[in-house]
Amino acid sequence: MSQPPKIRIGDLLLQNGLISEAHLQQALAAQKSSGKKLGRVLIDLQLIKEDDLLNLLAQQLKIPLINLDTYPFKVDFARQLPETLARRFRAILLGETDGRYLIGMSDPLDLFALDELQRRLNRVLSTAVVREEQLLAAIDSLYSKQDQISTIASELEDELRSTDIDIATLASTASSTDAPVARLLQSIFEEAVRTGASDIHIEPDEHVVRIRKRVDGLLQEQVMNERRIAAAVILKLKIMSDLDISEKRLPQDGRFGIKVLNKNIDVRLSTLPTSYGESVVLRLLDHSNQILSLDHIGMPEELLERFRLTIKRPHGMILVTGPTGSGKTTTLYGALAEINTPDIKIITVEDPIEYQLPRIVQVQVNPKIELTFDRVLRTALRQDPDVVMVGEMRDLETAQIGLRASITGHLVFSTLHTNDSISAAMRFIDMGVEPYMVASALRAVLAQRLVRRLCVHCKTADDHPEEHLSLLIRATGIQEAQGNFQRPQGCRQCSMSGYKGRIGVYEWLEINEAMTAALRQSDQNAFIQAARSSPQYRPLALTALELAQQGLTSLDEVTRLIEILD
Repeated sequence: MSQPPKIRIGDLLLQNGLISEAHLQQALAAQKSSGKKLGRVLIDLQLIKEDDLLNLLAQQLKIPLINLDTYPFKVDFARQLPETLARRFRAILLGETDGRYLIGMSDPLDLFALDELQRRLNRVLSTAVVREEQLLAAIDSLYSKQDQISTIASELEDELRSTDIDIATLASTASSTDAPVARLLQSIFEEAVRTGASDIHIEPDEHVVRIRKRVDGLLQEQVMNERRIAAAVILKLKIMSDLDISEKRLPQDGRFGIKVLNKNIDVRLSTLPTSYGESVVLRLLDHSNQILSLDHIGMPEELLERFRLTIKRPHGMILVTGPTGSGKTTTLYGALAEINTPDIKIITVEDPIEYQLPRIVQVQVNPKIELTFDRVLRTALRQDPDVVMVGEMRDLETAQIGLRASITGHLVFSTLHTNDSISAAMRFIDMGVEPYMVASALRAVLAQRLVRRLCVHCKTADDHPEEHLSLLIRATGIQEAQGNFQRPQGCRQCSMSGYKGRIGVYEWLEINEAMTAALRQSDQNAFIQAARSSPQYRPLALTALELAQQGLTSLDEVTRLIEILD
């Protein structure tokens, strides 16, 4: 490694007119009391911009200035540098050329750090200058909690093996293992919150335990050999949820609240007995997030206008359909927030209540005490509501009460689990509801899905869209598809996945006279034909393809959605 020339940063800045002598003396005095490096002191005192300093260093040392926000990291390669050294020397491995490692540093003039890094890595090093804020964020992303989780799990496994604790009596002797279990859970929750996971799965297998988290709709897996830890972790979660720790043969449900990374998280826990012990799923609800308004849920402008007009009608039923995790609750809460005014009484019947809304009466169902959807809904209608939201039409009785309420002057919102908007109306009839009730009550159906949004920092042009387009053209019925097709690449900003966040795909169906007539006759074919010929109707597959044409999602995501719909 060729050593960089010895440069006094203060003299260099003076020579280039970036600071004055007075500023230099002010920074030197502050440096004595803080112990920070002079460049950092100058930036903190706002005597120089960080970009100006870094550009000058790059020019003087003839090394690149790299933007880590968009840099395509190779995670396994970068992790060759231990996290302790990366943080200590403010350095990160970027790449390799001809056996020489490229290392990014916030202070490439630190000769001691360069010598130590070269000794530890046993490689010739080339340097690049990087912004310190980006560097620290990249280190947080690359050295995720997964390594820490594995380390703590190994410690806990050793303790359980050495003490040979009987898990059945662990509650009374928890002091010996409680600390590592608590640290392990803390790391798991922190990693889940940092990555925006909606669920955590803890699954014991014959020889391993799997911890999976659902991020942007897909599960990410971490497999650990320390199988014994599963029982201790699940026991701790049961205690936190106030569940029966002695009952392992029956499923149990519970909840508890925690604070993680300064966020208040409501955790819903579900246990399920399996061949190798209890499997646990934790649903994470972040109450630090605000309810999204309809303007921010990603609904196209034309559809949003139609939806707004419909939710302000005085009566009728509006359904939102889709599988679990498709954003139905977000859409319904956004609609309720839109019409939530002092002159309108709104009552919701939910399982569970995911967000508290001001001025709205929210009721949590509880089947254990016979506080069911239909029972709460009957009572709610005696509370003089204008609008009622029913979390889900789960059975015939609830559906009949909801439809009858919408006919008798109430606006009713609810959800159904159907593949698309067209099948929602017929589902009521299949449940046993009289066709005339569906025809009289149902006003509109919004079907929705979520597809992953391409990371704006690293997405790149899709050079071979034809691999997917033939399938998509057949599925959507269009003649051809052209657009700004993009594909994922992966960078620090998206944890190397190529995607960051999700975007809604919507299918809107307003019930018109032709559809109403078909419903009254319970004529499914006539209803489908009338729905598909409606001018506002655009199928989910076509809407998703349009998002790919705009470069918002990938053709891979659209194909995956269509395969699910099929």
